[in-house]
Parts: sequence; structure tokens; C-alpha cells
Amino acid sequence: MLMLLAFGVLLQEIWASIHDENPADASNIPEVPLFSYENINLPEEHIPYFLHNNQHIVTACKQDPHCPYKKYLKKLKSCWGYEKSCKPEKRFGYPTCDYAEAGWVSTVEEAQHTFWKQADFGYVKERIDEVKTYCRPKAMGDSSLECSRYLQYCRAKNLYIDLRSPERTHDRFNEDFFQKGQIGGHCNLDVKAFLAEGQRKSPLQSWFAELQMYTELNARPTEDGSCDVVIDKPTYFMKFDAGVNMYHHFCDFVNLYITQHVNNSFSTDVNIVMWDTSSYGYGDLFSETWTTFTDYEITHLKSYDSKRVCFKEAVFALLPRMRYGLFYNTPLISGCHGTGLFRAFSQHVLHRLNVTQDGPKDGKIRVTILARSTAYRKILNQNELASALKTLSLFDVQIVNYKYKELEFTKQLKLTHNSDIFIGMHGAGLTHLLFLPDWAVIFELYNCEDEHCYLDLARLRGVHYMTWQRKDKVFPQDQGHHPTLGKHPKFTNYSFDVEEFVRLVLLAADHVSHHSKWPFRRKQRDEF
Repeated sequence: MLMLLAFGVLLQEIWASIHDENPADASNIPEVPLFSYENINLPEEHIPYFLHNNQHIVTACKQDPHCPYKKYLKKLKSCWGYEKSCKPEKRFGYPTCDYAEAGWVSTVEEAQHTFWKQADFGYVKERIDEVKTYCRPKAMGDSSLECSRYLQYCRAKNLYIDLRSPERTHDRFNEDFFQKGQIGGHCNLDVKAFLAEGQRKSPLQSWFAELQMYTELNARPTEDGSCDVVIDKPTYFMKFDAGVNMYHHFCDFVNLYITQHVNNSFSTDVNIVMWDTSSYGYGDLFSETWTTFTDYEITHLKSYDSKRVCFKEAVFALLPRMRYGLFYNTPLISGCHGTGLFRAFSQHVLHRLNVTQDGPKDGKIRVTILARSTAYRKILNQNELASALKTLSLFDVQIVNYKYKELEFTKQLKLTHNSDIFIGMHGAGLTHLLFLPDWAVIFELYNCEDEHCYLDLARLRGVHYMTWQRKDKVFPQDQGHHPTLGKHPKFTNYSFDVEEFVRLVLLAADHVSHHSKWPFRRKQRDEF
């Protein structure tokens, strides 16, 4: 913080000296910008919120004729919602609740606040407020370690890791990977307080197993020759969930985005290290998404084997399966929907992957039906359903199959983002709903008795959710045959009544055409 203030004062002095020498001489205008504004690379809507938390950039922009963000300098009270100075009316967004769920709250206002804390920028605020310093630097230039509760997020300075003789097995998250002295820093460690945070020790819920052997070193490793490699660039450590499943892998990406907010940095000039104690590789069907967060290839932890590595700045990112975390199995109050956090995440990813909205079209509703290539949960009569919709001039209908070997992920996102109604069977592909436009409808054709998974994800994103209601008009191929559980609705295929299908899609189209953000909207109506 002191460095940022000093930077601002220095800019003021430079600019004042230029004007004092010859205020009328245009040649004294700096030839280069005072800040690399192009590196900010955020959606337009996010710029004033970013500037609110980066006053050193505001100072540069005010004094810099090259600054492209001057129009936002009048909106500096805009805030995400987690800042101490943030006024409620200036927040990026706030949920809508239709009722107060008994047992949770007694009023709609309490329901809104509860949902905001569970799944919106109120959740980010709670993580920020939890952060404590567990290893305090003894002097300027020392190490430090600070973490949120249960060590779900940590930030370290001058971190030392000894990987000269790692014992790698088949276990991706070996909880006894380090011995005392193999990870640590030169700082005063509050051992008792630190070790008290181990209640949620678990591979994808906490960093406790990895950091429990953090040791208070006797000297600065960067100065006493202990480091074979020094990494100057900020580094994010992550433990990944399943990279072949969009639902689970996007828990990784969402938590990395939340971590960026906690860390107040959206820079892509960072390293991302996959924390994996095995010697295996990692299958990632959505690897294009990493360019949203880093300019570099993902590094495997094993690439540092046989070395002692020192990281000038390290962040241990929030994890994909934390208890009460986002968004895997998150318990949510019912009746509420629309978080600014998930809308911002969607905008952030689409912006950095350069996925644009090419519509919508006046008088047309774009319908996308997601086909499945798996053995189960296929729509047996999907061509018949699509043909029935095509008889109505209102609809532009397409059937898509998001096979990763045939259609790269950014092209999948392009198709999804340019859909007004997105239809598919229960499955990870419905995670695409995160990238639908705000006015869109996600129609989970049949939820296979897993009622909350994509309903809750739609509530987080703030898009309208529908699913099949009449069981007498859906026809399973058989009773389902799970390899170990026996009869199971997720392990069969389905046909659907055509007339009922068309009726439901028309209801979805009615919602789209009356949404407040639909450009061709005709009248007022509940948005969700």
C-alpha cells in the first residue's frame, strides 16, 4: 500500500514539473502512457469497479492524456460489494428473492442478504475478512504467510519449497508429501494458531495438508544460497478437479476468479502451477479457458523436481470442493437468484476469450438443442422434436454436439452465448448455461431426479430455468442400469411427447421475449 501511495505522489510531482516548465507547450505531454492500460483487459462494465480498488491507476489516469478510461473517473464510487468503503446502492449487483424460506430467514430482505453472502460478492467479502497473518515477517524483505479460515486460501511471500527428493506415487494429493523444513519461510510462525485450522483437511477443501509442515527458517532462503531456482513472477497454486467434466472443472475456474478478487489482481502475467503429487499427466478438455487467467502454459509441480525453489509471491487458490464453497454442492437458500459474482465471471471469461454476441434477431428466438454422444441420457427422438419447432417461424433451431475433438471449446461457447433457449438432458454440458446471455432460458429437458444441480447453477448465473414436469409424457427406454446401483434414471435414454415439448419451448420463448434485457421487449414482466 505504501508503494502505491508513493507511486501516486511521484506521478503528481512529475506532472506538476512538466506544467511548471512550460504549461502551454504540447510537446511536454508524455509520449508514452503512464500505465500499461491495455494489460487491464476487462469488460467495459467492470472498469469502474476495478478502478475503485486500484487508486494508483486512477492517479495515473487523471494525469495522463493517453488514459482510455477517463470517462469512468466520475464513477469511482462503483464497487463490487466486498470493499469496506462500498455503499450498498453502488454494488455491482444484488440478488432477487421471491419469498423468504422458512427455517432460513423471516423476511425477503434477509433472504437477499443470506444469498448474497452464500454465493455473491458477500462470499468474497467473508473470505477477505477471514484472512489472518500466521507467519509474520521479522524485517523488510522477509517471508510471510497469511490465510483465510481452514487454510482454504493462502498468500505467501518468499516461499521456500524443497523438491529435491519428492516421493511421487499414484496419489494426486498426498497429504504427507513434505517433511519438516521442506516448505517454509523466514518469518515468525504462530504454530498453535496455524495448526488449529486443520478441521477441514481434505484434498479439494483445504491447503492444510500441503502447508502443515510450513517451517520457520533460520535465514532468508533467497540470500543464503538455498534456492536453486527463484521465481519472480506471481504464482498461483491450484489443485484441479476433473478436467474432463465441465461442471467440475469450472468449479476450478470460478474459484480462481474469486481468488483474483480476494487478491485484487486480474493480471495474466502470472504462473499457474498444478499442485499434483503424482507423476501422472492431466486430461483437460477445456484448456483454452486458461488464457483467461494466464499468458503461459500451466506448469506441473513435478517440473520443479530435484530443485529447491523459491517463489517471491505465491497464492494458494480457493478450491473446487470446499464445504460451503462455490459451486459444487453449495447449500443455497431457495427462492433467490441472480448473483453479480457469476454474471461477472461469465462476462470476464467471454471477454478474454473474445466470444461475442451476434444477436439477438428481431422476430426470431434462437434455440440450441445439445445432443449427447454418451451411452446414456440420449434424446431418442431429438430430430422429431427439432422438426416440430422448425414448423414455427418464430424459431431458429440447431442441434449441436459438443465433441471436444471436433469442436474447440471457444466455438462451443460462441454457439452457447448466441442461444436464447438452450435445451439439453441432465449432464455436465448444461454447465454452458454460465455463458448464456442474461435473457436466455436453460431448459433441462429431464433432470433424471437430480433436481437441484442445474437449477441452482442457473440461479447463481441468473438465467431462467425450466425442466420437464409431466412424467406421463416422458418415456424412458428402460428402467436404467447403473453398473453397481441397479435401476437408475441417469443410466437410460428417453423419448418425449412432441406436443408437450413444443408447449414448454413456447413458454420459454415467452419468457425470453419479455425479459428486461431482450432488445425487442414488448412489455414489463418478471425477469426471472
